[in-house]
Amino acid sequence: MLIAGCNTVGVFEKTEAFSNHSWASSDSLKFNFDVDDTASLYNVYVVLRHTDAYRYNNIYINVTSINPGDTAITQQHNFILANNNSGWLGSAMDDIIEQRTAVNNTPVKLKKGTYTVLLKQIMRDDPLPNILNAGIRVEKVAQ
Repeated sequence: MLIAGCNTVGVFEKTEAFSNHSWASSDSLKFNFDVDDTASLYNVYVVLRHTDAYRYNNIYINVTSINPGDTAITQQHNFILANNNSGWLGSAMDDIIEQRTAVNNTPVKLKKGTYTVLLKQIMRDDPLPNILNAGIRVEKVAQ
């Protein structure tokens, strides 16, 4: 019964912690994951953990993806972390908020092979304080 209620299956999730709870613009994070199932659709998320003291309602991140056999593609993303009506959009535990924000608007097919994703914060503050971890999550959409 529980399996029938789920609509995604985690394929990969990894985050990296930042010393001093600050993300410097020179700290580019690199993640590799493998895809074997080319018939399924996938969602890719940026995972971010920050403290309640983070002073912005968003974060700009360059997401660079290197697909098997392709060249690197970098896209700038403005991830919204809070809104004026309800506050932080992620899940909170005490003063730590975790956000999972989709990189792709709709589920995508991925080809077989090893993928590399690089994350780099591009905010004006450098280093960007009150950021604990950043990473990615890849989920297979159950059909």
